[in-house]
Amino acid sequence: MLKQRTLKALTKAVGVGIHSGQRVELVLRPAAPDTGIVFRRVDLSNPVDIPVRPDTVCDTRMATTISPGGDPGAPKVQTIEHLLSACAGLGLDNLYVDINADEVPILDGSAASFVYLLQSAGIEQQNAAKKFLRVKKTVEVRQGEGKRLMWAKLEPHHGYTLSFQIEFDNPAVSATGQHYVFDMGSGQYKKEIARARTFGMTSDIELMRSRGLTLGGSMDNAIVVDDYRVLNADGLRYDDEFVKHKILDAIGDMQVAGYPLLAAYTSFKGGHALNNKLVRALLADAEAYEIVTFEDAARAPQGFAQLAPAW
Repeated sequence: MLKQRTLKALTKAVGVGIHSGQRVELVLRPAAPDTGIVFRRVDLSNPVDIPVRPDTVCDTRMATTISPGGDPGAPKVQTIEHLLSACAGLGLDNLYVDINADEVPILDGSAASFVYLLQSAGIEQQNAAKKFLRVKKTVEVRQGEGKRLMWAKLEPHHGYTLSFQIEFDNPAVSATGQHYVFDMGSGQYKKEIARARTFGMTSDIELMRSRGLTLGGSMDNAIVVDDYRVLNADGLRYDDEFVKHKILDAIGDMQVAGYPLLAAYTSFKGGHALNNKLVRALLADAEAYEIVTFEDAARAPQGFAQLAPAW
């Protein structure tokens, strides 16, 4: 049987929120089978639990944000996608995330620090079958027209692949790889995707800061690009780091579905908002998906039983 996974022990992290600039503490704790991933705002007089589900997403501007019932006026946790991406890359199903602020710390701007934290705590299998959300028919969402057109879709596939194409009107970004395809069954998430950092243009950053956003952003936790070049002294971690970060984000955004996917995901210029629309469109059509398990691990897609070592 392909089993669910959680942590062996708790682990902690301290950092700053990229938008708020606030100091944030996280405690990642094991959770029982079928718990899913649940954020807990422990800084409130009455701690609030917020499960990661499509209906708890309340905002997708700049990042993916959740709140109880998706209520924008309720306590929230924002910028959850990098941590969720790391959980997906390591095959983690059940986890409690205690947090003392409303934003997950950005750490180095990628998922690599979260991968390190989770693996340091140890990953163990649980006596319950791992559940997958298998896409049975194509679901697609589109937005805009002409140069503003963007789209994303999920197609049936015995495995989980992600294909992303970017298109930015910026010479520095255009000089890098614009398209990438990643197979989650390859076992290469940690090496090929996790280290890709979030990025921003200097003109956009100045505008956002004037609106009280990206107050915690710096070249220590993001790639910064002006009109012609990457400003970070150490350059890029991958030749195609920009598009790889979009795949990293998409993995985290798709994890909001509540289960790892069995599907082929493709996106052209998409982002958090379009990804959430895609998940909601999928789950709104009962004939488009099913929940499956693998009593015989050998029948799972190649590489899925070894998605991350359990120790």
